[in-house]
This record gives sequence, structure tokens and C-alpha cells, in this order.
Amino acid sequence: MHLFRTHNYQVFPHRYSVEKPTIRGISWTPLPEALDPKDTMKQFLSDRLVKAARSVYSVMIEKNPGLIRDRKHHLKTHRHCCSGKELVDWLMKQNECLQSRSQAVGMWQVLVDEGILVHVKQDLNFLDKDTQFYRFQDAELGLSHVSNEKDLEDELHEALSLLSQLGPDALLSMILRKCPTQRSAEDIEVIYEELLHVKAAAHLSSSVRKELAAVLVFESHVKSGTVLFSQGDKGTSWYIIWKGSVNVITHGKGIVTTLHEGEDFGQLALLNDAPRAATIILREDNCHFLRVDKQDFIRILKDVEANTVRLEEHGRTVLVLEKSADCNGQGGAAANSKYTVMSGTPEKILEHLLDTLKLDSNGNDPIDPCVSDFLLTHKVFMSSSQLCSALQHHYQAELSEGSEQEKAAYIFNTKQRVVKLIAQWVALYGLLLKEDPDVWDFLERLKKEVGADNRLSSILKEQFRERRRTKVLENGYQSLSRNQQFDWFSSYEEPAGRLQPIKAQDKVLYEIYTPDGKPLSLMLAVNTSVQEAMSAIVKAEGDHVLVKMNSTGERAQLKLDATAVYTALGVNEKLFICTSSEVEQLRPLKEQQGPEQGTTDLMEQMSSKDVAIELTNYDWELFTAMHEVELVYYIFGRHKFPGATTANLERFVRHFNVVQYWVVTELCLCEDLVKRAILLKKFIKIASVLKEQRNLNSFFAVMFGLGNSAVQRLYKTWERIPSKTKRIYCAYERLMDPTRNHRAYRLAVAKLSPPYIPFMPLLLKDMTFIHEGNPNYVDKLVNFEKMRMLAKTVKIVRECRSQPYVPSSPQRGLADRMFLDGPATRLSTYSDHALPLRSPSNIRHYVQNLKVIDNQRRLTQLSRTIEC
Repeated sequence: MHLFRTHNYQVFPHRYSVEKPTIRGISWTPLPEALDPKDTMKQFLSDRLVKAARSVYSVMIEKNPGLIRDRKHHLKTHRHCCSGKELVDWLMKQNECLQSRSQAVGMWQVLVDEGILVHVKQDLNFLDKDTQFYRFQDAELGLSHVSNEKDLEDELHEALSLLSQLGPDALLSMILRKCPTQRSAEDIEVIYEELLHVKAAAHLSSSVRKELAAVLVFESHVKSGTVLFSQGDKGTSWYIIWKGSVNVITHGKGIVTTLHEGEDFGQLALLNDAPRAATIILREDNCHFLRVDKQDFIRILKDVEANTVRLEEHGRTVLVLEKSADCNGQGGAAANSKYTVMSGTPEKILEHLLDTLKLDSNGNDPIDPCVSDFLLTHKVFMSSSQLCSALQHHYQAELSEGSEQEKAAYIFNTKQRVVKLIAQWVALYGLLLKEDPDVWDFLERLKKEVGADNRLSSILKEQFRERRRTKVLENGYQSLSRNQQFDWFSSYEEPAGRLQPIKAQDKVLYEIYTPDGKPLSLMLAVNTSVQEAMSAIVKAEGDHVLVKMNSTGERAQLKLDATAVYTALGVNEKLFICTSSEVEQLRPLKEQQGPEQGTTDLMEQMSSKDVAIELTNYDWELFTAMHEVELVYYIFGRHKFPGATTANLERFVRHFNVVQYWVVTELCLCEDLVKRAILLKKFIKIASVLKEQRNLNSFFAVMFGLGNSAVQRLYKTWERIPSKTKRIYCAYERLMDPTRNHRAYRLAVAKLSPPYIPFMPLLLKDMTFIHEGNPNYVDKLVNFEKMRMLAKTVKIVRECRSQPYVPSSPQRGLADRMFLDGPATRLSTYSDHALPLRSPSNIRHYVQNLKVIDNQRRLTQLSRTIEC
């Protein structure tokens, strides 16, 4: 059985006259021809779980028949059952990928929730204990059916894969159902990790989220229309919507708003100790809530205040610190004093970081987390020139009181800390700092001052030598020179790659079209403004405007002060210059409409693995050419950061959109049903290899392409896909589930180690979520908790690239076991003259120059033409 859905996840790097980016989420919209989505999905999942349980049960009976037997406990005999501990032990042996017993518990909990595995006393929670017994409902569900021995191993693999995907959600639900006093430290940590992605908790500090995790109560209601509380009632709890939605109703106005998953209500009555200001009614069946009762809510607020320290100068608060619950947590350098910066003036935050920066190191220690949070986001609240001035001030600071020895020690230690912070700044930004004239002048000036201090320069030289010595041992090359001069960039290495990063002042070829479709080509800097671009083409006194237009004919006039508009163009978008009166007459160019013929014949000659490898190689070049700080510029708006560029990020995101439309375009342009079915299977295998190679960005792009409505409606094509391939596709669809803020994807990524390419649109969505949900300033102080959350997401990009990527063909693994298509599956026979087309260079050229149709209406028309 195949479920048809529509997926659409497109990132728009530049929105016409407004520089603030917009990210459209995933829409799961059942087509009119499909069955009721809720019933269909529930029944489909139930059938798959029964099949999975049958596979597990069959293997257990065949290989470990003694596991299911009669048990005696407290003078009572329980027939044909297993203990919880033995079931977990068995599962851990079957699946070596399980990292903890709690993961196995979650997998068994899935079967308990489904009624396939039942506790002998009807308890609803699965427990990893010798004294807890469970029984398979083999007779009722037909679990005793034994598959062909040849298929048993494959079916077990699929069963464990499904259970491992559903397990974390079942485990979380089980933990939430527990009484708060019965939750273990591990349970609380699981809930805390979930709260990191809940909208209602986005603005809360880490310590508050941890306290909430310990007291949250799970509450569910079955029927739509249930009144949770009424206007005028006494406030007793704060609610977070975990699943479902509610209507907010007030007297005289009716429904004033609707709240959805992740949003909250009921907090105001607790804060003000006032009656409820509105009535809350369930909008749909089966709504789940996370509830915090009033006494816990008030206690947490008091704890926060008790653990908060406010530093004042001249009667004004300049720094707010919060006592850290975990000394080894996110506090970084501040963890020495067990306090974390929550807010403050830029100068005071910098002073605190310098005061708490460790000096007892040889220069090989990793970048301090709290310092990197500051450096990655400082441009939001402190320009580079202001930071340079503040660092220069600290470098020259002196102690006004104390002995000469104390003064000398203070000066030397302060200089060391300033230099160490700058070294970490260089390690984070690299050659980007050379592109900023103010920063470059400061670094050169300070380098001379450091060189003039013999004691300081000798220590720094030794530290830099130690770093280089470590790299020599790791890499087996480079030479060490004892007389090498101190240089900020001596230990920095620019990432190597064929694709060079685009810099703000680089010249690129702009193509701007006239109303009659003639191109005007000119070389301009990336950050050229619309005004400057127009001045290079027409005289200033005219009434000309620059317009951006996509393939559907949607037009937008660009503001004169907008910059870098060419590198921010989306798929099949073009720039046009015309007079104001000609704007409405502009029409898309023929080349914007995309190809009229597909490349099926060409793709027949390329193996799925080779295409996926070249896609991943190209993605890595795009990914490494992008600096992680571009995410910060992108979310806040590039125009707020003079001299900054987001061109590399926009290029990477645009490729995601191209790959997504490439899949739809090729399938909709393939008129032959047999060829189209083989092409569809090929795309599923490409997705499989991309996943194996840990290229999650292109994996999602291909999957979203396959989920496009124009592809999903091709019923005849899907019918020709082998059932095994369909099951693989359905398993991959689970990873795209957007519920609980894409929890399935996040859990899968948590198991990966670098290098890997993350799903970039989701990272941008996370940062937009944090940015829009939290103010930059609180009481006129920098909201550093927000900066810390943003930096945490930015660091994911850095972590993904922390290990080198080695382009190579993946081992014969899951993708090959699932798709055994050799030369016999080819659609036609080619002569030896066709072999050069399959060379890596030709495949590379193909994936870098994909021609696509991005007009959804045209794609749907093509789909209806080939399958009416």
C-alpha cells in the first residue's frame, strides 16, 4: 500500500523588496483521490507494526525458543511470557546500532502501545526489569506465521528499522505519562531535549527548561469541543500544546484566535494571580498537553530570581548572571564561577568573558564555548570596529591599586587573555577578518605591540609552535621553524576545495534583460547595489527600475539600496531593467520555463551510485565554501551588516531547490510508462545512497521531489514499483515527518558523527524560530541567552565539517542490498561509445548544470498529460 502525500519545502533566500528571508514549511496535504488521511495512516502503520511484530516473533521463536516460557513470581505462574530485561537484552544483540537500553525500551513500548505486546497485569509502560513480564498476542494477531527462511533476515532488518524510528516517540510518551516524582535523571534529560524545540519554551533559559522537565504533567483529552477551562475560572495551571489545537474564546467576541502545536496558554492568570481571561475549547480530537501546575510554576520563578545575580554601575544594571545547575554545561568559561551570562551591555559581557577565560593551557585547547557564542553573534549587538576598540582598551588596561608586582601580573594576564580571545576569533572567522579593513588594521597594530613585549611574544610563539607541532603529528607534513615570527593566521588553514568562496567584493557576471529579452552582461561586485547596477546600464535621470521575475511571471520591483540581488536569485529567476510603465508588460523568457525534454536517456547510462556520489561531492564543495556566520547574517538581514555576504549560503540553498525540482521535472517529462517507473525507482535508490553518504541535504531534496503532488498522482507509475522499494520509500518518509518540530530527523541526526551534510532549510527554520521568538534586547541589555541559542545552531554547521570529507564510493551496503539492479535493469543497450558519458567528469558536469521546471502549475499539467 502506498500513501500519497504532497511535500513542499522551499527556501527563498531573497524576497523581492524585503531582505528578511521567508522559509515555507512542509505541507502534508492528501490529494482528493486519497482516502481519509488519519484513518489511512493509522491503519497503514498498524499493518506495518503487526508485520514487524510477526518478523520479530518468528526470529525469536526460531533462534531463542526458551525466551518465551512460563514464569513464577510471588507464588504465581505467568504462562508463555518474557521478562522486560530479557527482551531488552535480546534486542540489543539483534541491533548493534542501539546506543542505550532506553532505545530498546522505546522499541518494545511501540508494541505495547499497539496492544501487540501485553503486560501480564495490563500495565501500559514497558519496564526493563526481570520481574516485569510481557506476552505476545500471537494467536489474536497471527504472529505465529513463519516467513520463508530466506526472507526472514531481511524482514527482521525492516522490522527493527521501523521500530527504531517509532521507538523514541513511544519512549517520550511513556516518560511523560509517568508521575513527575517517578522520573529518573535520564527521563528528565529526554524531556529537556524535547523542550529545546518547543516554541513556548524557546525564550526560557536552560536552567528553567530543566526544572520544567522535572515537573511537567501529561494531560490528554479525546473529544473535540471539550472545555479545558472557562473565562473567569481560577488559574491553576499553565499549558503547552503537545498535539492538536484549541480555540480561544472571550465573552462578546467569540473565537479570538486559534493555538496550535508548540504554543501555550494560561500563563497570565498564574503570573497575575487573576481569573482566566478566556475560555479554551479543544478544536480537534485527541489533543495532548504538557501541564505545569501553579505551585511548581511559582516555585520555578522564585528559583530563577534566587539564582540570578545583577551587577550594577551608577544605579543601572549592566550584567545579569544566572547560577548554572551544571558546572560542565553551556556556561563555558563562566562555569568556573558557576554562573552563566544571561544579558548585559556588550562591553560588560566582553569584560566578563575576559575575566573568566582560562590561561593554564598550551594553546591546543578547543575554542571556549561561551567565547565562541559571543564571537559568532557579536555583530548583532557590537560592530567589529567597536569590538576592536574594546579589546584595545582591555589590552592597555592597568591596575590602579596594589603593589608593583600585582600590577605587573594583572597587566600581563590581561594581555594574555585579550590575545587568546583574538586567537579564537581568528580560528572562527579565518580570512574573513582580513576582508574587514578596521579589523585588519587592528590586528596588524596589535601584532606589533605583542612583538614588542618579549615575555608575551615568546609565550605566544611557543603556543603557536605547539599547535603546528600537533598538526605535523596529525598530518605528517609541514616544517617547524624556531625563528618563525608571530602571526595571527600562522596556524589557520583555509578549507581546501575546488569551489572558492564568494567574497563581498568579488566581481561576478551580471545578466540583466531588457523588455524584449535581450541580455546585457556586465562584471560587477557581488555587493553592488541596485542603484549602482542601473547606473552602469542607463542614465540616472531616467525612470528605469530593476525588476526580478520568476518563471510564473511573478514580478517584484527592487529597492534602489538593495544589494547583492544577483547572487540571491532563486531557481529560474532573472533580472529585467525597464521603465516603470513597462513593468506590467514583462513576460518570462523561454529559458525560464525550463526544459521541454527530459534527460531520461542520459540518466539510463549513469548508475544511481555515481549520480549520488557526484551530488555529494558537489554539495560538499558548496557546503565548505559557506562560512557558518553567514547563517547569522541571513536570519537578521544581510543589509544590517555592512561588508557581509550571504552569497555562499544562498548558492547552497538554491542547489537544494534545484535538486528538488530536478526529480519532478525528469519524471513529468518522461512519457514512457516503463521508463518512468524505472526512473522513479532510480531516484529512490539515489536517495538511499545519499542517505548512506550522510548527505542529508540532497537526500531531503530528492525525497521532497518524489513527494511533490505532480509525482504522487502518477498512480500507474507507482504501481510498477516493487513492494520492497515502496517499503523503503515509506521508511524514508518517516524521516520527513514534520510533527514535533521534525523530531524523527533530529533523532536520526543525533546518531551521526561528522562529517555529514545537514538539512540546511531546517537549520534556517530553527534560527528564524529563535530569532522571531526572542527579542535582541531585554531591559536595554543584550539578550545573550538568545545569542547562545543562535550560536548553538550555527555550531552544528561547524561540527558537521569538523572531520575531513574524503570523496569515495560507499561500501556495498544497505542501498545495494535493497536495490539489486545490475546491467540487466537497463532500459536499452548502448555501444561502447556511450561509456564516456558515464565518466565522473561528465556526471559531475550534469549534476552541476541541472535544468528544471519550477512552475508547479506546468508540472501538474505535464503530470496529467502522461497519466490523465
